[in-house]
Amino acid sequence: MPESPRAIITEPSAWIGPQIQHDESWIHRFDDEALAELDAALAQVKRVGARIPFGAHAFPLPRLATRLQAILNDVENGMGFKLLRGIPRGRYSDEECELLYWGLGSHLGVPISQNGRGHLLGHVRDEGRTQADPNARAYQTNQRMDFHTDMLPMDLLALFCLRTAKRGGASKLTSALTIHNVLREERPDLLQALYGDFHIDWRGEEPEGEKPLFTLPMFSERDGRVTARINSLPYYESAARHGAQYAPTAEQREALLMVQEIANRPELMLSMDFHEGDIQLVNNHTMLHAREAYEDYPEPGRERHLLRMWIAVDDAKRRPLADALAARYSWVRRGGIPVHRAQVTS
Repeated sequence: MPESPRAIITEPSAWIGPQIQHDESWIHRFDDEALAELDAALAQVKRVGARIPFGAHAFPLPRLATRLQAILNDVENGMGFKLLRGIPRGRYSDEECELLYWGLGSHLGVPISQNGRGHLLGHVRDEGRTQADPNARAYQTNQRMDFHTDMLPMDLLALFCLRTAKRGGASKLTSALTIHNVLREERPDLLQALYGDFHIDWRGEEPEGEKPLFTLPMFSERDGRVTARINSLPYYESAARHGAQYAPTAEQREALLMVQEIANRPELMLSMDFHEGDIQLVNNHTMLHAREAYEDYPEPGRERHLLRMWIAVDDAKRRPLADALAARYSWVRRGGIPVHRAQVTS
């Protein structure tokens, strides 16, 4: 097991909540000029009948594209996240929102498949499932989601809010690098344990021919920069269904619970409520995200609904990853989670 870094992490993404909760520097508001560019690009896409997936060239953003690259740099090398606000959601149909969001995302990198259904543009909504189902993923439920990174070590998680819930569903972020610093001070033994190998359940999403679980460290380091791969707790527990030897050890379980305890400290986290039309961008290597449970409106068509993209960023712009993550990142390079024949019709 490699030694955990001993120095305090001082990157901008090692923040604490009170420093930024009321600092709106992490909110980018689209101005009228940017909105006009988005409208023109959307009109262009509709005029030529382009369908998702289409490339950035089909969604021209003459000036906004440069601004988006600066925003991407903030997410990759700054605080680790950004909220883009100001898109007038009520002006567009759901289908137009999908085109607009995809077009904007295509200027940030390459969207990849998020599940065995082959979704490049995912739908985060309640499918009537629960996290107790070992073949369900947490985003398919309306339950509280604990702090985690998303399953593949892709670079950028992007969410677009189509509709909000009747109540609940607040988004929460905390810095995995700050958690690393706290563990260094309070429980260096557990920090060291998190640099070891953990078994995680694919929960039915494994590519054909692959084992139904994978193994990797929760913290790793490359070129002096730490990366986190913390998953939701059920993914570790359900790995034991494939063999008792894959269950987390007592020390690993204690370490994972300690991560959640630290992440949920009010003084460390940032909480935000989405407005319809908001886009949240999150660095999937340095940030942990969570969600409160929510209740939907009873009327059909008013359910909470987010659009999601997993985006692979150009190698020159993304965070360097340890060799221990190479096998997992190879799936990112291959386009994400391959289509499962059994899930295509689901």
